Amino acid sequence: MIEGVFIHPLKCIPDERGRILHMLRADDPHFEKFGEIYFSWVYPGAVKGWHLHTKMTLNYAVPHGMIRLVLYDQRPKSSSNGVLQEIFLGEHAYQLVRVPPGVVNGFKGLGDKPSLVANCATHPHNPDEILRIDPHKNNIPYRW
Repeated sequence: MIEGVFIHPLKCIPDERGRILHMLRADDPHFEKFGEIYFSWVYPGAVKGWHLHTKMTLNYAVPHGMIRLVLYDQRPKSSSNGVLQEIFLGEHAYQLVRVPPGVVNGFKGLGDKPSLVANCATHPHNPDEILRIDPHKNNIPYRW
């Protein structure tokens, strides 16, 4: 729905020993480049957002738990300017979501256990490259 956002189903390969969860490979057609990978735990009902990256492309996957990822396109020249998109990610919807720079994003932990969010970003974290927006006091047409 939002220009530049890409959703790709991910493989989960189970066997009698456990399971393997794929996320992103350098030879995937949607791989851009590697900056850093980090993991974020989010507690049930907790909101982490809003974030706006000016240069970084995000590649989210949730191998443990479930989240509601919310995206808002406020890029003035985007064909999807003003569009809001909700995506459920996690154990029951294991997929990769690529979020381009300039798209506001945040997520909320769902269920009754903490969720683990993985982000393989195209740039190392730089506090000057991110704009943090209050999750409840803003001009984004969404209420957590």
